[in-house]
Amino acid sequence: SKHKPWQRFVKEAPNRLWQMDFKGHFGLENGGRCHPLTLVDDHSRFAPGLRACGDEQEETVQGELTGIFRDYGLPEAMIMDNGAPWGHYLEAFTKLNVWLIRLGIYVSHSRPGHPQTHGKNERFNRTLKVELLQKGVFHDLQHCQEAFDRWRDVYNLKRPHEALGMKTPAECYQPSSRSFPEVLAPIEYGPDDIVRKVQSKGEIHYRGHIVVVGHAFHGHPVASKPTTEDGVLDIYFCQQKISKINLKRD
Repeated sequence: SKHKPWQRFVKEAPNRLWQMDFKGHFGLENGGRCHPLTLVDDHSRFAPGLRACGDEQEETVQGELTGIFRDYGLPEAMIMDNGAPWGHYLEAFTKLNVWLIRLGIYVSHSRPGHPQTHGKNERFNRTLKVELLQKGVFHDLQHCQEAFDRWRDVYNLKRPHEALGMKTPAECYQPSSRSFPEVLAPIEYGPDDIVRKVQSKGEIHYRGHIVVVGHAFHGHPVASKPTTEDGVLDIYFCQQKISKINLKRD
């Protein structure tokens, strides 16, 4: 039987994967702009966050996510696209990614040209646009946020979804058992790991090799672990693999 795998792709429990995106920004009556930050739980389609942001800076997103994580706990993984502030066209990881990994969240980026990996978030964004953004004129960010909160309640609590067997997202969702830590735990590695501190150009030095792991990791320790392939080491930041070293290459 022929099937389209992306239609069947769904995590088996809430908080296994959250999709995160910025819905295209729009102008406000007061002359500012609103950048809607959207988050969707892959399993339940529940939206833990819909935030009216004044920009797309990493600090803004981190502040909004902190509030959302306090409310709903931490997901196991998050997927986002490759644009700022999630990723950089030259480097895969940003300081926002580093913070998420420190929280124990696995970070991944959707592949360009493969929107189905991010599909539930994109559908959520389309619905938001048609039902709310195209209909309203908003004075300022507070006005936007009030409208977003009302719409998100209807979306989460009142609207049945065909993909959920006509249940609402809230009926299929429960908060994560992993609560948000107000203080980040120290970074610890195993006794056999080879630990190096990332230098100012985003690089580490190992046996005469210079390996660039990314500017976002500057000042943090990373660990090299041997692989099954001779002379090849994987480089980890906390629990996430971020690069590799091939010692056999000059």
